[in-house]
Order: sequence, then structure tokens, then C-alpha cells
Amino acid sequence: MSGSAWTRAPGNAAAERWVTRAGCRTVLVVVPHMTAGTRLAEVLPLLRADHRVQVLFTVPALEDRWDGVEEYVRAWGGLLLPWHQVLRTRFDLAIAASYLGIDKISAPVIVMPHGVSGPRFRRSPLPPELAARQSLAHPRYRLVRDGRVVPAAVLTAHEQDARWLRHECPEAADRVVVAGDLCFDRLRASLPLRDRYRGALDVGSGRKLVLVSSTWSRHSLFGSNPHLLDRLTVQLPSTDYQVVAALHPLTWSMHGSWQIHAWLARALDAGLRLLPPDDGWRAALVAADYVIGDHGSVTQYAAALGTPVLLNPGSAEDVRAGSLAASLWQLAPKLRPDLPADEQLRALAASRPEDWYAGIAARITSLPGRASALLRREMYRVLRIPEPPHEIEVTPVPLPRRAVVEGSAGERP
Repeated sequence: MSGSAWTRAPGNAAAERWVTRAGCRTVLVVVPHMTAGTRLAEVLPLLRADHRVQVLFTVPALEDRWDGVEEYVRAWGGLLLPWHQVLRTRFDLAIAASYLGIDKISAPVIVMPHGVSGPRFRRSPLPPELAARQSLAHPRYRLVRDGRVVPAAVLTAHEQDARWLRHECPEAADRVVVAGDLCFDRLRASLPLRDRYRGALDVGSGRKLVLVSSTWSRHSLFGSNPHLLDRLTVQLPSTDYQVVAALHPLTWSMHGSWQIHAWLARALDAGLRLLPPDDGWRAALVAADYVIGDHGSVTQYAAALGTPVLLNPGSAEDVRAGSLAASLWQLAPKLRPDLPADEQLRALAASRPEDWYAGIAARITSLPGRASALLRREMYRVLRIPEPPHEIEVTPVPLPRRAVVEGSAGERP
């Protein structure tokens, strides 16, 4: 992917003689990091079985790149175009779950969230000294370039977020579309299959699954409480509990797989199961009896599903006022380092406040169960071709594709 060479692909005039299926609409999937990729991977099945559509992929050539993204996208089996080729090619649609690089693409772009919470609560990717400047932290900085509104559509999961975005950036008001939350819809559809996910994670009927989830940043669970997983694997007897950890993909990209395994070597030797960064967290979330987490999306999804949640107190500094995470922070109990973990989990199970779980779910999406249909409708509207005639079903999340990593980690090359 280096140099100036072009990949033979639809849209490349020099490669037209090699095209087998001609006349397809081209859809470019823009993956600057694995976090965006995991959300986009859920959307792509909406384009399956349509012979009118050719899907292509790219990883933007940013000044600061995330490690391993090209390998991650290549594993999907799609045709990966170099960024310099993308910049000189016209596409019928581009799909992104990040604003990085989209203003340089010659295509109508649909941008969707890559996690829970609306655009006003996203942490800025700008350096702190720039993010502190209101003009650069404002949503207009992402949506408008040289007086032009860049995205053809900006998707939100909730009408409340759409109203805020229209108010803050009125020139983009007609581009804002409420499309629900596909990930949450699929998690809810997976709940009847919970035993299958537990079996795939090798959790017997007599044991409890404790999912420990950490987002990125120094105030995340793993950033501020790095020895928690070591303590949990010691305090929670393996006859009664299985501890499974899900770390944010950006944590893996920033520090590297070897280092993550090295840091968690003792916990892994004691029975911790560590999910790979791109797979298994949704299945583990459906299967979990408890979730210990921070302000990240996984913890918010857990609470919305009705799973008992304990919050890492060291993550409070990253909680944005008025956000869904802030609402959860006011309601859910905090993990106490002075009390045994199993005692806290038993108390949590005995005092589940069913009344506020529904409120968290209502804050995630204002159109529950409808994201698949709304997303497909918007994509085909931009493509300017009719939707396929078949109905869309909300499919359960897949079983983990790979076995959960476990065992000794100190000897990994």
C-alpha cells in the first residue's frame, strides 16, 4: 500500500477491461481506526445480496496512524484501496464512523456514531491545546469545510442528539437523520440466545460471568486501575466466577498486543479470559451476569440491557456533564477497593434497581428496533437506487469467531 501504485479496482479507468461485473454503484467504507471499523462492520450486511453494489475499503493516510488498521481491514476480505487512489476516484457513496479525512473524499458521505452518546459528548481527537479553543471543539469544525457542509447525512441514534446538532450547526440541519442504534438493537435481539453465548465462552450453568470493560484514556478502568484484573482473578473463586476482559480497540492499537498480554500476564495465568480487540465483546455482554466498567459504551449498553453494573470510581474525571454516562454515574454503585469483590457482586444482584434500566435504554435510542431499516433506507437514498425488496431482520450478534485468549502470556513473541 506504499508508494504511488494503484490497485486494480472498479472506478479505476485503467482497470476497466478487467471488471467482471460492470455498472455497479461503488460504496467506499472509510476505516481510520478499529473503533470505527467495528461499527461499520455491523452496517455492511445491509448491502449483501445486491448485485448492483460494489463495496470497497480504505484506511486514510493520516499524519498519525493507528497501528494494525490495514491488517484488520484486510482480514474482512474486502478490496482495500490506497488512500492516494481514493483521493483521485469518484464514489457513489462513502460510509464512515469518524470524521477523519472525509472532507477529502469525492463522494456523498454518510457519517454514523461509533459508540453510545451523541456528538456533543464525544471526546475531541484534537490536542488539548486546540480542543480548548471553542471554535475547534464546536461541531461545525467537523461538519463544515471552506463553507461547505461535508457529510450528505449525519446519523444520530436519538432525536435529542439530532435536535442539539441542528441547533448548534443550523447549516447542516437538513443533513441530520435519526437512525437508531443498530448495535443496541442486535444486543437486544440476542438476549433469547444467552445460553449459546455462555456456552461459546465456556461458562457453565453453575458459574457467573463477570465482564470487565475498559474504554481508552488514562482515566479509563484499565488506565486508572491497572491491577484490578489481577485482584479480581484472585478474589473471585474460579469455581463460581469466570472473569472476562474487553479492552477498547484503541488501547490495543496504542500499546500493542504483546504489551497488553505482558501487563495482564498474572491475571491470564490465574484464569482471566481476554477478548481480542475486534471480536467477542458483544457476545460476552449478552452472556454476562455482571459488568464492571467505566464511562465507555459497553458499560452503558450493559445497564440498558438490565445487567447489574459496578463502576470504576477512578473514571469519574472523564464523565461529561449531561451525558448518558453521567446519568449512569448517578445511578449505579461504585466499586469499592476496601471490600471483597464477591461480596459486592452479591449485594449488587440483590438490589437491582429495575426502574432505572429502562431509562438508560430510552436515552440510547429513540427508535428501538428500527436501525437496520432506517440505515438501509438512507444508504439507498444517497445511492439513488431502490432498496432491495426483501425485508430486513434484526439479527443476533455472532458467536465469538476466535477462542478467547487465555493462559500464560509472558512467552508470546
